[in-house]
Amino acid sequence: MRDFLPEDVRRREYVIGIIKRVYERYGFEPLETPAAENLETLLGKYGEEGNKLIFKILRRGEHEATGQADLALRYDLTVPLARVVAQYQAKLPRPFKRYQIQPVWRADRPGRGRFREFYQCDVDSLGSTSPVVEAELCGAVADAMSALGFGDFVIRLNHRQLLTSVLNAAGIAETLHGSALVAVDKLDKIGVDGVKTELEARGVAGAAAEKLLASMQASALADVAAANDAATDNVRRIEALAAQTSAAGKVRFDLSLARGLDYYTGAIMEVNVADLAGSLGGGGRYDNLVGMFLGQQIPACGFSLGLERILVVMTERGMFPASLATSPADVLVATFDASGAGPAMQVAAQLRETGLRVMVYPDPDRIGKQIRYADGRGIPFVAILGEDEIKAGTVTVKNLAAQTQQTSDPGVAAAAMLEALARRG
Repeated sequence: MRDFLPEDVRRREYVIGIIKRVYERYGFEPLETPAAENLETLLGKYGEEGNKLIFKILRRGEHEATGQADLALRYDLTVPLARVVAQYQAKLPRPFKRYQIQPVWRADRPGRGRFREFYQCDVDSLGSTSPVVEAELCGAVADAMSALGFGDFVIRLNHRQLLTSVLNAAGIAETLHGSALVAVDKLDKIGVDGVKTELEARGVAGAAAEKLLASMQASALADVAAANDAATDNVRRIEALAAQTSAAGKVRFDLSLARGLDYYTGAIMEVNVADLAGSLGGGGRYDNLVGMFLGQQIPACGFSLGLERILVVMTERGMFPASLATSPADVLVATFDASGAGPAMQVAAQLRETGLRVMVYPDPDRIGKQIRYADGRGIPFVAILGEDEIKAGTVTVKNLAAQTQQTSDPGVAAAAMLEALARRG
């Protein structure tokens, strides 16, 4: 759980803004849910591994001493969505398409791009079993990744029922399927040997583990040894439809994609970029999850982009635009003494009305000190109000980069600064 300084916040807002605009272009609507959910809402939805990572909130009042919990911080945005759909079904359209960009919490071990508090950027569609849903999700994710500047991404596609067939063919007991998939899901992080060791620790060893890992080498649907006609057809239809979207050429079948969460029932997806262990996001179909709250099935599918990992990779690759604001203001209004405070506030108000970001230096320090402050903060202009300027109703603007200055009417000065900023991009 981290603090975010101004530069960090600007970068986060830049990425969130792009993702939000892409989601809205696909007809998704915004939704927000509380940070805390009833503990029983979250437990049993993420598998054994997920249950261990839920941040529980101790009961309050007279029950506090028991050490029991009845609430928990949300682990993801998908289960709260399922709860909302069940609770407000009469008010929501069908299909219901929503996006949600909020923090989630997991008691995980921190690492590169992995934190205990982090934002997810979710997009989900509920009410249809059509493969158009998965294809549109792939298109939205592809558009978002491209808009952020990624060109080397791949959207991996698999199907949970294909994995079930492979697990059965390998001779793995159904009771171990979930645990085995948690291990297989780490192939891109710890490699074949690491997964083999973890499978053995989870009770999947010997010939079964060898056969399972050998099956994971299939690079095309036709190579999958344990066929599942319905799942295979579904994957093919998603691939064909996704080829008509912005995801054309980016969607690739990958049998090794597992995604360890228990609630997935059909197609599963992940977006990966070169030279990064792990994904920048993932999702899939979870047709049974809403039914756990509602008592009737509502088909659902979604995708979640991991904001924190995206920020890490974009920072390391230098992908943020040079035009992204890194200073708190475009112009600093400086005065010689306390008597200039009132006129400084008036000029600042005039400049702000033109769209400029304006900071008024609050203390009557030496002009040189005020200019050094502006330069150190990356503020490109200083508007100086001395006695002559106040009497004449003018302002002297100093361009710190060009080391030039000009005295003019505040409106003329504002136009000149806006023009200079536009040239800088």
